[in-house]
Amino acid sequence: MDKTAAKARIDQLSKDLEQHNYNYYVLDKPTISDFEFDKLLEELSALEKQYPEFLSNESPTQRVGGQITKVFKSVKHKYPMLSLSNSYSKEDMEDFDRRVREGLGMKGNDLFPSEIEYVCELKFDGLSIGLTYIDGKLLQAVTRGDGVQGDDVTTNVKTIRSIPLQLKGNFPKEFEIRGEIFFPRKVFDAINKEREDIGEPPLANPRNAASGTMKMQDSSVVAKRNLDCFLYHMLGENVPHQKHYDNILAAKSWGFKTSSHTKLCTGIDEVLQYIEHWDKERYNLPFEIDGIVIKVNDYKQQQNLGFTAKSPRWAIAYKFKAEQVSTELQSISYQVGRTGAITPVANLKPVLLAGTTVKRASLHNADIIEKLDVRIGDFVYVEKGGEIIPKIIGVDLSKRPANSKKTIYIDKCPECGTKLVRHEDEAQHYCPNETGCAPQVKGKMEHFVARKGMNIDSLGGETIAQLYDAGLIKNIADLYDLKKEQLLPLERMAEKSADNLIEGIEASKKVPFERVLFAIGIRHVGETTAKKIAKKVRSIQVLLNSTKEELLAIDEVGEIIAESIAEHFSNPENKRIVDRLIAKGLQFELSGDQQQAASDKLKDMTFVISGVFEKHSRDQYKEMIELNGGKNSGSISKKTSFVLAGDNMGPEKLKKAESLGVKIINEDTFLEMLK
Repeated sequence: MDKTAAKARIDQLSKDLEQHNYNYYVLDKPTISDFEFDKLLEELSALEKQYPEFLSNESPTQRVGGQITKVFKSVKHKYPMLSLSNSYSKEDMEDFDRRVREGLGMKGNDLFPSEIEYVCELKFDGLSIGLTYIDGKLLQAVTRGDGVQGDDVTTNVKTIRSIPLQLKGNFPKEFEIRGEIFFPRKVFDAINKEREDIGEPPLANPRNAASGTMKMQDSSVVAKRNLDCFLYHMLGENVPHQKHYDNILAAKSWGFKTSSHTKLCTGIDEVLQYIEHWDKERYNLPFEIDGIVIKVNDYKQQQNLGFTAKSPRWAIAYKFKAEQVSTELQSISYQVGRTGAITPVANLKPVLLAGTTVKRASLHNADIIEKLDVRIGDFVYVEKGGEIIPKIIGVDLSKRPANSKKTIYIDKCPECGTKLVRHEDEAQHYCPNETGCAPQVKGKMEHFVARKGMNIDSLGGETIAQLYDAGLIKNIADLYDLKKEQLLPLERMAEKSADNLIEGIEASKKVPFERVLFAIGIRHVGETTAKKIAKKVRSIQVLLNSTKEELLAIDEVGEIIAESIAEHFSNPENKRIVDRLIAKGLQFELSGDQQQAASDKLKDMTFVISGVFEKHSRDQYKEMIELNGGKNSGSISKKTSFVLAGDNMGPEKLKKAESLGVKIINEDTFLEMLK
C-alpha cells in the first residue's frame, strides 16, 4: 500500500470507528459486533504504526491510553465553574420561581412572561468536567477544581468513548461544553468485585471513584475503567441558539452524549411534576443521580438575573433526600473473604428501601460498630444514599431493649476458629489461616481459575466447592493432581464434563508467567502490577530472592505491596505450593522470546519519549526500555538519563532537556544501545 492509499484508508477507518463509537456509546444502537470493531481498530493501529506521520490526536486508537501524567497542570477556567444553590422542598422551589419572576420584572411582558420556561435535568452523581473544542477537535478537558481553576485531565478524558474527539455537523469554531463524568452502576459493581478478588477494599461510591479515576497517572488504566459522560451546558461567544434547550439539542447532533431525560417545562408546576417523577424512578436508572438541576431556558433572562458571589440566580439544584427506613437488627454475622478479611454483616428484619427489599447491610468493620454502638435487637436507621450497598447510619435509642448488651467484636475466625489479627493502619480484622480456612481456600481457587488468571472455563465456584468438600483438593496445586476417575463419581459430573475439566487444567499450563503470578493470589497484587513485576524479575526464583529494596524499585510496587509479597512467600506452605506448580509445568518465568528481548543494558537509566517514530511505536519503545532494565518517565527532570526523540518533538520538552543538559538521542542511537 502506498502512502496515498494508506492515508485514505486511515481516514476512512477513523471515520467509521468514531461512528461505531457514537452508535454504541451515545445512541446505544451498535451496528457491528465487538469482534468486528476490534478488528477494524487493529487494522487502524497497524497502519498508524507503519505510517506514523498520519497519526492524529483525534484517532480512535488514542482512546486506549498509555500516556503517563505525573503532574496534572492547573488551568484557570475561562468561565468560572460556579456551584448551584440547593433546595430540598416544594416550598424552596416555589420560592426560587418567585425570585426568578420578580427578578425579571413585570408579569405579562413578552420578554419576561409570567410563566417561565425552565429546563429540568437529572443531577448526575459524578465529576464535573469542562471540555473545550476548537475547529471541532477536543483541545482540553479541565475538572471543576475550586470553580476558578481546575486540573487538566485531557489525556485521561480522551479514553472515555462517549466523549467525541472530532465533532460532526455545523458547530462553532470555539466553545466549551460542560458535563458530568460518572460510573454506570454495572461497571462500578464489576470493579468492586475485581478489587475484592485481589484483596483490595471496595470503592465507597461511584462519585468518589470517578473523581479518583480521573487523577490516575496511567491513562491506560483509566481506559479500562469504562467511564461514561453526559454533557449538559454550552458556553461560548458564538453558540448557535439563544435558548439553553436548543443548544443541548444542537450538541447532540454534533456527536455529544446528552441525556434523553432532559425536559423543557413551562412554569413551576411542571418542574415539580418532573421532580416528583424522578424521586421515585431514580432507582431504575443505570447510573446514580442525587437530584434535579433546574435552569431558566432563555439566555437573555439568565443575563438579566445574573449571579450571586457563589452561584447563578437563574439555576438551582433540587437535592433528593436519601431514602431512610427503620427496621430491627436481628443478628450480626461475619463473612470471611478470599484474603481472610472479616466483614461484619447486619441481618435485618426485611424492609422496603429505594424500591428493593433489604435484608442485610454491611457494618464494614469493628470501628463502625463501636462508633454507632450497634446492638442486636436495636431498631436501626438504614439508608442507601450515594452508596450502592445499604448502610446503617444510626440507632433509634428510644426503642433499645432494657436488656440490651454491647456488641463484642469476634476475636476468632467464624469458619476455622483461628485467632484474628488486625494490621497496623488497617480497619479490618483478618484470619491468618490462609491455607486451612475453607472460604479463603475456595476463594483463592476461584481467583486462580478465573478468566484473567489461569482461565479454566470448566471450573466454576460450584465445582470448586464440590471438589473441596469431597476432599479432592485443598489448595490450587491439588488441581493438577486430579484424575478423570476421581471426578466421575461426583454428582452432575458426566464423562464429557470430566474430560473438559482435565483438558482445561492441562491447557492452563501454557498461561504466561505474568498471569500465573496474578492468579496465585498475593494480596494487593492486581493484574497490572503482576505484569510489571513479571517483566522486571523475569522468573519466580528471582522474585523469591528479591529484597524489599529491590521490590520497591519496580514500577507500581510500594511499601504495602512489597510487604505483602514478602509476607506471602514467608509462609512455607505458599512456597511448597509454588514448587508443586513448577513441577507440574506451569510458567514461572518469561517465555523464550521475552527472555531474549530482556537484558540489564539500560539499568538505572530513565528515559522520556517524545515525538513520532518510524521503526517502532512509542509503546514498543517503552516496552523495550522496561525489558532492558530501564524506566520510563512522562516528564524531563535532573534524573532523566536520555530523551528518545522522534520527529516533531515537543518544543517545551526540547527546551527543558537543553536547559538541564539531558542528552537527546534518536531511535537509531537507542537501538544501537540495545545491540
